[in-house]
Amino acid sequence: MSKTGKDILISFQKRWQLLLWLEVFLYAIGAAVFTWFFSFSLLISIIGFGIVFIVATFLKRPWKIDLQKVSSFIDRKSTKLEYSSGLLLKTTEELSGLAKLQQQKVAKEVEAESKQIQPEHKLGTAAITSVIMIAIGVSAFYFGLTENYFSKENKIPKEEIIVFRPTDSSSIKSKAPVLEDQQLTINYPAYTGLANSTSSKMDIKAVEGSRVTWKLSFEGAVDSVSLESMGSLRPMKENDGSYSGTSMLGNSGFYNFRFTDTTGASYVSDLYAIEVTKDKAPVIILEGLKQFNSFNYDDEKRIKFGASITDDFGLANAHIIATVSRGTGESVKFREEQLSFDKTVESGKKSLKLTKNIDLDKMEMEPGDELYFYVEASDLKQPQANIARSETYFAVIKDTVDYGLGVEGGLGVDLMPDYFRSQRQLIIDTEKLISERGQLSKEKFNKTSNDLGFDQKALRLKYGQFMGDEAEGGMEMGGETLGEDHDHDEDPLADYTHDHDGDNEHNLVEENDGHDHGEESEEGEDPLADYLHNHSDPESSSLFTDNLKAMLRQALNIMWDAELHLRLYEPEKSLPFQYEALELIQEIKNSARIYVHRIGFDSPPIKEDKRLTGELDEVGNYRKNEEFEENDDFLFMRKSVLRLEELKESNSNITETNRELFEKAGNELAEKAITEPGRYLKVLQDLKRLSEEQQIGKEIIIETQKGLLQALPEAKAEPQKGTGFSGKINDLLLKELELNE
Repeated sequence: MSKTGKDILISFQKRWQLLLWLEVFLYAIGAAVFTWFFSFSLLISIIGFGIVFIVATFLKRPWKIDLQKVSSFIDRKSTKLEYSSGLLLKTTEELSGLAKLQQQKVAKEVEAESKQIQPEHKLGTAAITSVIMIAIGVSAFYFGLTENYFSKENKIPKEEIIVFRPTDSSSIKSKAPVLEDQQLTINYPAYTGLANSTSSKMDIKAVEGSRVTWKLSFEGAVDSVSLESMGSLRPMKENDGSYSGTSMLGNSGFYNFRFTDTTGASYVSDLYAIEVTKDKAPVIILEGLKQFNSFNYDDEKRIKFGASITDDFGLANAHIIATVSRGTGESVKFREEQLSFDKTVESGKKSLKLTKNIDLDKMEMEPGDELYFYVEASDLKQPQANIARSETYFAVIKDTVDYGLGVEGGLGVDLMPDYFRSQRQLIIDTEKLISERGQLSKEKFNKTSNDLGFDQKALRLKYGQFMGDEAEGGMEMGGETLGEDHDHDEDPLADYTHDHDGDNEHNLVEENDGHDHGEESEEGEDPLADYLHNHSDPESSSLFTDNLKAMLRQALNIMWDAELHLRLYEPEKSLPFQYEALELIQEIKNSARIYVHRIGFDSPPIKEDKRLTGELDEVGNYRKNEEFEENDDFLFMRKSVLRLEELKESNSNITETNRELFEKAGNELAEKAITEPGRYLKVLQDLKRLSEEQQIGKEIIIETQKGLLQALPEAKAEPQKGTGFSGKINDLLLKELELNE
């Protein structure tokens, strides 16, 4: 029984909500019909319906009607339920014995009471309001108020109406058809995001690639309608009494309409401009970046910069094109990579602010390598995107050895041999050994360090040969010595240390062997010894000057220390000495260059017997006559100006020859006016009338001539022979007279 009573309350709730929703709908439909009669636009009517529906819904709030509200409403309206209808919403388990008896009693009464009690609503008021709004709209339309005051956007403005003129007034036999409606629809490319537009204005200004559709309707019989553009004539298709044509915009220009009635009379309209806006390429601006960046081998090799990229209709992608150059001469190698910005590029945005941090170490660049990079961006243009790129920027890691040849006023010749560049490889191998210390066993680490010490010694010996030193015993191979027999009692580090005191004992202590060296030296002294290159003397057998020999000797001494620490398995202590030696070698190499001057022009010898004699018998004059034909791009425009002057004075009719002349002049002006269609539109229209009509008023002739004169470029100054006498004295006199004025 309680369940039946609850169902009755639910049914009452649904009926109440339905009445409120109907009330909301009546307000909304009345507003929609009212809006329709005042706008004649389905979209505006739908918007009006939606706005009123939402406002009325929030005012009435049908969803707020729940069972508790229904129970309270029925209790207030009925005296038989004794304010006990709420018991119907509870289960029997929740009620006491007395409450159960009351629930059974209320359940019997609620069905009858719910039929007599009506839900609270204002449906009548909503219906009356809706009817009044509809009646106002119908009345306004019937009496023409909406047409005169609210639908002006549907009427074609007078200045936009296409005006057709007969090409031959004598051929008109009946009333000409009248243009009833005109419409121009521009469908922009989808990637631009621009909304399609429809208007009655026939002048076109749109993006390249837009699709344009014309639609004309006539009142009266029309045989054919054509669209004339830049000398081409295209017929328009007829569909249910209206004529339409479609074209894809590629270039700026002009066009007009032409139609023929059933009697054969032809009518032509004025010219209208087509101004096509090209989709521009993206604009890239890089910030915080120098054109050239250089780094030392121990610097933090990072390039940080920002990029500001903009486009008129949206960007598709942007990235960095980087090229790494390694090597020199014919052995140069290039590696190209495409780098992304730190932030993901969002396609479709018109403006982007991007940043990039290029780490040269992560790009596996070494000393001497060069990096060339630029930013490239593309837009959303279809079918082929516009691509723009920034300037190219450079970065280089300074080579610790190779400076390159300096050429200044001559050809540079490198004096140093190729193996002078191997000290850097020793540094690289030593740094690699240090980084792998934890990964290698002690035996392998010590062996590798000892091998590097041998390589350092071999390099030192090569430098010593350039200094004129003899080979130190033999070359070590695999830790053994060839050509030497070591005494095991000697110091084990004697071969790897530079004993400055021991090597110079003969200089520190005067040796006396009982011979009279001074007398012998005095007797056997060679008087040319100071001027000869004695190869037997190590200090004078070098290719270098004294200051370079001192620097190279210093580098050799430092190499001793570098080799020592490598032999002692201490590559970390050896590395600073290697760098110091490398810098000295680098400085020596940069200084040890010779230059050969470029070979200049050797003029032929002058014959003294012919010089200053003044004899010109064997000297002939050279003369060349040549005629230049200059093409005049505005020939017919100039002729038209003269012909218009004759027509203005004689008031004669325009002949067929004149019409052909004006048509050719119009073609010349159209080519000039493609870049600025609106500037020459009026002159082109007048020329078109002159080329198609037989009788034209004097005012049009004057306006056309004036427009042609303004469109013609200024005449170029042509060289010609002067007729008056002019000299330097006369010029100075005229200049003084001008100053005195």
